[in-house]
Amino acid sequence: MKLLGIRLHRLEMPLVAPFTTSFSTQTVRHPMVIELSAAFGDDVVTGWGECVALDAPVYSAEYADGAAEVIRRWIAPRLFDAGAFTAETVAEHLRPIVGNRMAKAAVEMAALDAQLRHRGESFADYLGVTRDSVPSGVSVGIQPSIAALIDTVGGYLDEGYARIKLKIKPGHDIDEVRAVREHFGDETLLQVDANTAYALADAAHLRRLDEFRLLLIEQPLGEEDLRQHAELARRMATPMCLDESIVSTEVAADAIALGAASIINIKPGRVGGFLEARRIHDLARANGLAVWCGGMLETGIGRAANIALAALPGFTLPGDISGSGRFYARDVTTEPVVMHDGVVDVPTGSGFGVEVDAGALADFTLDTTEITR
Repeated sequence: MKLLGIRLHRLEMPLVAPFTTSFSTQTVRHPMVIELSAAFGDDVVTGWGECVALDAPVYSAEYADGAAEVIRRWIAPRLFDAGAFTAETVAEHLRPIVGNRMAKAAVEMAALDAQLRHRGESFADYLGVTRDSVPSGVSVGIQPSIAALIDTVGGYLDEGYARIKLKIKPGHDIDEVRAVREHFGDETLLQVDANTAYALADAAHLRRLDEFRLLLIEQPLGEEDLRQHAELARRMATPMCLDESIVSTEVAADAIALGAASIINIKPGRVGGFLEARRIHDLARANGLAVWCGGMLETGIGRAANIALAALPGFTLPGDISGSGRFYARDVTTEPVVMHDGVVDVPTGSGFGVEVDAGALADFTLDTTEITR
């Protein structure tokens, strides 16, 4: 393909309810949707991607304004200069740009969507998946009270979600988890996510979670603390899962070798794209580790791609792939992702299998940046 141009659409999408983690409370999301135009000979195709960087550098070092600047000043010019390239070579062309994985992932994603649309091939077929649906889990933010938490979890279980993930932080952990476990019983698939909120000095406190028979504890310590996670894993019975720490296949290999994780949460945006995400899946599967697909409150564009990725055989735990309605009353795709019977269906259309709703995109757009040669 040859890059013709990129449009960066900065959106404002209200959440159906506040979403609180250990590092922030979000009531509105500002996704950045990537519209990439590419020529395949005489065939001009539009591909769509999504940048998952937050407004502030609180989940990772990247943030949305910075990602837009990196795409405009460095990523797009390198791809213009590349002449002909494929989605599979985008990462190599961008290798001289250090870090900025979320920005790179968004552009690679749009290029991959365009390439697959040109071929008339679905992302699921490209990956070689055989499942037509994947289990759908839901992430529950920190609630103002235990009573509110019980009501919220009960609502999601009534909807049919296959697994519950509770966000935790110091002061909002043991009592909340105990209440959910006691109220809903051992049959409920339950896990917790700390988003780096603790230190190894909290090991004795975190070991109190072992009594609740959790699927896993996700990223309790800092993102660079692989050795400390390995030590905490030795002290706890609850399986250790890494999220923020895993930014590449190389880091995943180090984490596995150190014993810092027995489970990995794979987020394509965090690791530099869907192709790197597949490599991490393959590495984990070869080493006998379970993986699951995390979420970043994506629109239907990123959500559809995540579903196909999660249909790979190593994704043996339910991911954070809820229906669009979990976060947004209106999505930017013509067909929102729908959870039914505890699963979401793998899209079968060409590319990522969803079409952008031009009206919704226009209504949500705050500004658009046009990047041409």
